[in-house]
Amino acid sequence: MAMAQAWFPLEEHFLPRKLSKENLDRFIPNRSAMDFDYAHYALTEGRKPKDEVTSASRKAYMNQLAETMNQNQTRILAFRNKPKALLSSNHSDSPHQQPKSVKPRRYIPQTSEKILDAPGIVDDFYLNLLDWGSSNVLAIALGNSVYLRDASSGSTSKLMTVDEEMGPVSSINWTEDGRNLAVGLDNSEVQIWDSDSNSLLRTLRGGHQTRVGSLAWNNHMLTTGGMDGKIINNDVRIRSSIVGSYLGHTDVVCGLKWSESGQQLASGGNDHVVHIWDRFLASSNSTRQWLHRFEEHTAATKALAWCPFQASLLATGGGVGDRTIKFWNTHTGACLNSVETGSQVCSLLWSKSERELLSSHGFTQNQLTLWKYPSMLKMAELTGHTSRVLFMAQSPDGCTVASAAGDETLRLWNVFGVPPKTTKKAALKSTLQLFSHVNHIR
Repeated sequence: MAMAQAWFPLEEHFLPRKLSKENLDRFIPNRSAMDFDYAHYALTEGRKPKDEVTSASRKAYMNQLAETMNQNQTRILAFRNKPKALLSSNHSDSPHQQPKSVKPRRYIPQTSEKILDAPGIVDDFYLNLLDWGSSNVLAIALGNSVYLRDASSGSTSKLMTVDEEMGPVSSINWTEDGRNLAVGLDNSEVQIWDSDSNSLLRTLRGGHQTRVGSLAWNNHMLTTGGMDGKIINNDVRIRSSIVGSYLGHTDVVCGLKWSESGQQLASGGNDHVVHIWDRFLASSNSTRQWLHRFEEHTAATKALAWCPFQASLLATGGGVGDRTIKFWNTHTGACLNSVETGSQVCSLLWSKSERELLSSHGFTQNQLTLWKYPSMLKMAELTGHTSRVLFMAQSPDGCTVASAAGDETLRLWNVFGVPPKTTKKAALKSTLQLFSHVNHIR
């Protein structure tokens, strides 16, 4: 894919901070500079009768107390602290005291790092055509083909192409180890590809009658969502892969996300509904009820994101008729907050290191918006796409975000900073050997 020209930089948007100044038109007590012991002594000592008879020892004690208290020069009521002497070179009150470190505000680039051509990408809100695997390979579906870009080397290759009657590709999703890619097709089939050998491992059929627009891996379980409103669990270890289903949507299932624990599944559909399902309530023999059914959105809900630092927190985004981001406690089913964004919400991503949420949008700005959670103050707005930003994917280290839009461009943004230098995450989860047995299944 050829490199395109960079767009002009845009102004960074931050909420102004109010400077802290002293208010000099009224008295504000500084309690840390007051001496309440001396105040109590002065008030109570003056009320004692002068002719009170006391013993010699009592009199000596009172004299010593008065001398001690009167040596304190601190005012009873203090307006502010006394001015300090010139600070030492290390800016601390004591040569042994270390200055407190203040975390600098992170710089957020307002332009994308790279712009790549994405010709033939399907401009369809209900599809999921972009995913970044744990092996640092970015996959993107363009028409009937899937291309891979190795983010480490920058090399690009084609993984697969399907015939016209089978395509276009309608969804893609990497396995947890980043080696195999599930590919949903317009003809209702799902293919599983080995990215190392560019070979087809197996094809899943019979779960759906129409297009498969959403996919979500949960270890050896591949969950598929179709245009027919069905959600199917496929165990890829066995020949007859369909082991359960979740029925509750009445229209296209356009969003699927398993929680980090793999115990709960969130699904969003064109029926404006978000469901929370329990992993163990799917059955091949009967249809079980959902854990929660959220009907507060007023448009198709594709954008789903489980919070990495709070297991039961789910963020959801509504389409052009809704334009809100909502936050849910999936343990209690409560809606924690709803934020009006002003435009169609296409996708959501949480930061892996900060309490921040990134959203991508459609009409009118086609922007990416970075929010501070839980205040939901805008930290930055990133623009450059000239069509709605339908898809986003996050790099394994959590720092770079890829966005793809109907303008047929793929952009890379350094949104979430740089990876920590002190930690070396085994982010690839390469110990899982999900398909070591699959060669015998056709």
